[in-house]
Amino acid sequence: MMALVIVVLAIALFVGTGSRALIQTAHSIVTGQGPIDPLLANALFLNVALLIFGYRRYKELTREVGERRRAEETANWLAQTDPLTGCLNRRSLLPATTGMIEQAQAQGQNVAVMMIDLDRFKGINDSYGHRMGDAVLIEVVARLRALLPGDVPLARLGGDEFACAIPFADQSAQSIDALANRIIERLAEPVYGEGHTLNTGASIGLASTIAFVAGEIAPDADELLHRADLAMYQAKKFGRSRYFWFETQMAREMRSRSEIERDIRDGIDRNEFVPFYEKQIDLATGRITGFEMLARWNSPTHGMVAPESFISIAEEIGVIGTLSESLIRQAVKDARDWGSDVTLSVNISPIQLRDPWFAQKLLKIMVEANFPPSRLEVEITETSLHNNLGVVRSLMTSLRNQGVQVSLDDFGIGYSSLSQLRTLPFDRIKIDKSFVSSLCSNPDSAMIISAITSIGDGMGLPITAEGIESPEVVTALQKYGAFKGQGYLYGRPADATTVLRWLNEDRGTSAEPAVPVVPVLPAPATAKRAKR
Repeated sequence: MMALVIVVLAIALFVGTGSRALIQTAHSIVTGQGPIDPLLANALFLNVALLIFGYRRYKELTREVGERRRAEETANWLAQTDPLTGCLNRRSLLPATTGMIEQAQAQGQNVAVMMIDLDRFKGINDSYGHRMGDAVLIEVVARLRALLPGDVPLARLGGDEFACAIPFADQSAQSIDALANRIIERLAEPVYGEGHTLNTGASIGLASTIAFVAGEIAPDADELLHRADLAMYQAKKFGRSRYFWFETQMAREMRSRSEIERDIRDGIDRNEFVPFYEKQIDLATGRITGFEMLARWNSPTHGMVAPESFISIAEEIGVIGTLSESLIRQAVKDARDWGSDVTLSVNISPIQLRDPWFAQKLLKIMVEANFPPSRLEVEITETSLHNNLGVVRSLMTSLRNQGVQVSLDDFGIGYSSLSQLRTLPFDRIKIDKSFVSSLCSNPDSAMIISAITSIGDGMGLPITAEGIESPEVVTALQKYGAFKGQGYLYGRPADATTVLRWLNEDRGTSAEPAVPVVPVLPAPATAKRAKR
């Protein structure tokens, strides 16, 4: 504006005085007659200079303003758009969905929000690199745009998750089902690039503005996105490559899950998790040789909770290490009073095997409690060997160098091969309870136990049988050789006070301890197998 004002004033000055000054100056120069008015000549030259300066400055400022405007437009585009795929981003999805809902309501229609999450995409990134992962995302967006109506807002929410809002008439909700099926089929087709054939898929969650109950206020854009997200996780949970519509119980399950997660975190801080112990018996003599530590949650809200209700959740939310270490710390303190010939077995989560300092943490706990490493046995599940073989070998070597024994838990149901069993320095094999409990009724279980016994004898590894629940199973096991055993036949897991009474009875007193009743919370469908 200042530059423009200078130009306007210079032009006005030039018009007012310039013509007379130019005539006088030109006449004086041509004829050599008449003096040149220096003041008037200087004013003329200054006026011309102002015109030139003002015009140039105006042009420069106009260019700068244009560049700034284009930069602001680019920044605004980047703020609202995913730069890789050209889709909207999470920030711009909500207003776009709100606008779609308002437009659809004005036309007497409903809106379905679709949340799309790619299956197995992480494996593509890990195996082929992020460049191939980006190529897959670009191809996925191209396929989605080809299937979706042109005015539908499509957003990439981050990673491999996408969302869109689609208007539909009340009577044509089936069209959304058909569209979801087409998307699942199309995204399941291979993606080709750089000589590779890459396979992925999609799990889809759907939610609509149709109210569940008459008189209910239709959900807004934010609530719709939340509901579609819940439905998408339901699709993931039930096997992937499928779609689910949101249902009200999904929200209740999610709230219940969130409450349990919060209670677990609070329970760790309040020391609500306590060790219980299950007897390990020498089947030949019937004497107690040790105990396996099993976690229990003494919750003021939920009561005494069994591990299958919280172990998998603790692993998923990343607190299993803290939880396990606190239980082991208490267990080694309890086990100091058992006697030098009674061992303590503890289970290690596959998550803990990823911690390169776990062996050092465990040894520190034993030193603090003055507990001899020779009385501790660490149990590693067979399934945890699949992706952590190198880490497991390093951990086992470190523990065994300190005198700790390591056993292979749940043998027979996982991924380990005989070569792994030969190369890893295990001290004991534990037969999974599914084979032991069905020993008397299933010939296949008997054959498997016979084979495992032969392997143990050949490799010089003692064997523990889990899940003994009847005298008939004990009799059947004794036919195969010498075993240690554990199971409900010998009593349910109990606290440290009861363990001391058991040991006193085993050494010469009487009275059978009470059997503690341990309720189980409704476990999420994704829960992994937990020790009893």
